[in-house]
Amino acid sequence: MQSINAFEHAEIILKTLSKGAFLNTAADGKQNTMTIGWGALGFMWGSPVFTVMVRKSRYTHELIEQNPHFTVSIPVNEGFAKALGLCGTKSGRDLDKFTAAKLTAAPAQTVDVPVIKGCGLQIECKIADKNTMQPAAFDRELAQKWYGSSDWHTYYTGIITAAYLE
Repeated sequence: MQSINAFEHAEIILKTLSKGAFLNTAADGKQNTMTIGWGALGFMWGSPVFTVMVRKSRYTHELIEQNPHFTVSIPVNEGFAKALGLCGTKSGRDLDKFTAAKLTAAPAQTVDVPVIKGCGLQIECKIADKNTMQPAAFDRELAQKWYGSSDWHTYYTGIITAAYLE
């Protein structure tokens, strides 16, 4: 594994994220992954951070609420399109997505949530802040487009504890 500065790879992270990445969580002996296409890389509190958004209805939300860590596996290597599709349409409540998508969980370096082996780029985070979106403060047009069902996101901003290339 080659440790990296996440900002040096920001273009790759953001470009790949728009096509899909895996947000990984674990709690109570259960692990889960879900496809994300939204996220934010930044610098806050003297540290590099990554922010992910999870709707309250998602199984991932249940797990991330129980564990202050998450990982993001960014598939810069080929061969993850089908897995991204499955993990973006199925719930971990109903099946083990790692098994169903033929993904291999691997231990992270600094947190107790796995990464997905072979993706190529891994980001490990410890949650420093979480906020639930406030409908009254949100842009009305965007709310109509993205939140017609009122299934608002919770933002989890994690301090990046490790970032590395496989």
